[in-house]
Amino acid sequence: MDYKYIEQLLERYWRCETSLQEEEILRMFFSQEDIPAALLPYRHLFAYAQSEKTEEVLGDDFDRKVLGRIEEEEPVKARVITMRQRFMPLFKAAAVVAIFLTLGNAMQVAFSDGDGRQAVPATAAVEKPQEGPSVAKADSVKGDTLQHKIQSPVSTLTK
Repeated sequence: MDYKYIEQLLERYWRCETSLQEEEILRMFFSQEDIPAALLPYRHLFAYAQSEKTEEVLGDDFDRKVLGRIEEEEPVKARVITMRQRFMPLFKAAAVVAIFLTLGNAMQVAFSDGDGRQAVPATAAVEKPQEGPSVAKADSVKGDTLQHKIQSPVSTLTK
């Protein structure tokens, strides 16, 4: 074969001016056994495509096996769920609420006085005028006197 023609094709190949047929000619040339020493560095570039074609690929048998396994339907096993299993989350939530209420009651009893009264909070130490009981006492006294006055004239009229 004419090596000058191959060198011209290589020059055109590097400039990206070759057609697909010319590239096929280059591949065929570099797949031969006897290549000049000047063109040996380019052999791997063009022989690579042929070595890729000969690599092992998965066959049709593989596709059939995979598709067969995909299409197989496995029976679905039914699970029996008891009422206890169904209500278990509710039981757990109720247990947590019971624990919080028990701990809250225990804390309340622990911080209260021995006679059963609630402990005085720290903010109650500030002196505040206590008008509540005296006002209530005064109101009840006024109410009592009013009732006493209403009952007195009635009793005098009946006498």
